[in-house]
Amino acid sequence: MALKKIKKHWQLYLVILPPLVYLFIFKYVPMYGAIIAFKNFSAVKGILGSDWAGLKYFKLFIYSPNFWTIFKNTVGLGFYNLLVSFPAPILLALALNELAQGGYFKKAVQMITFAPYFISNVVMVSIIIFMLSPRIGPIDLAVTGLGLKSINFMGEPWMFKSIFVWSDVWQFTGYGAIIYIAALAGINPELYEAARVDGASRFQKIKNVDFPGIAPAIVIILVLNTGAFMNVAFEKIFLMQNPLNLSSSEVISTYVYKVGLLNGNFSFSAAVGLFNSVINLALLVAVNYLARKFSDSSLW
Repeated sequence: MALKKIKKHWQLYLVILPPLVYLFIFKYVPMYGAIIAFKNFSAVKGILGSDWAGLKYFKLFIYSPNFWTIFKNTVGLGFYNLLVSFPAPILLALALNELAQGGYFKKAVQMITFAPYFISNVVMVSIIIFMLSPRIGPIDLAVTGLGLKSINFMGEPWMFKSIFVWSDVWQFTGYGAIIYIAALAGINPELYEAARVDGASRFQKIKNVDFPGIAPAIVIILVLNTGAFMNVAFEKIFLMQNPLNLSSSEVISTYVYKVGLLNGNFSFSAAVGLFNSVINLALLVAVNYLARKFSDSSLW
């Protein structure tokens, strides 16, 4: 029966074949390499030939002097980013939905907010560093123009998280709003007519029509974002780091790169990466359970 369905709709199965092949080759096959987290990996002996080390590298990471600082930075940055970056696209989509369809202002706002997504992290960090540079940066010039003391924004550890998160909001909010705009477009127009007849205000319409209409999308994206909670953007953070802000900017991903990969300690880097992935998996399962319990939407 299954083979008959495949033969009948073979074109559809052919369309999904490339993504499945990509997923298998680049996501599932590399899982085999996670074994080296439990071995004293030697390139000469290979993965299977290397001696077992057990939990040696996990203990080495957990008992290292920098563990709590790195863990705290990773969790703090992930939570801050989720708290600010997650609702921003929702608010933008709801605001755009209130504007007249096809209006020039709406199109301009969509273009302006969506465009930063196409800026590479290298260029984005270059812009951030230039804007915040002491003595020559436009923001610092404005600060000193008000008679205040010059500030080295990128050199202040307590400012790093805010610079990273709010620049992320500028870069990704427009792109993230697309799925919510699409969900709002799928809401039955009769619901808006009914709300208008009942004399609902704009806020009441958003609360009782718009928000319930996009609630399933909100829940699913929240679950997915929480599943990547510990995977804060390595490239952008690494480019923004300097010796002055390192106490606040060093996260697990950058630590793995510096201590594990640059030093050729592949077993250690694999152990730390696996530790990070297990925490992400636990968060994903927990949030999905809560989503299934308190709403009608969940990943599984």
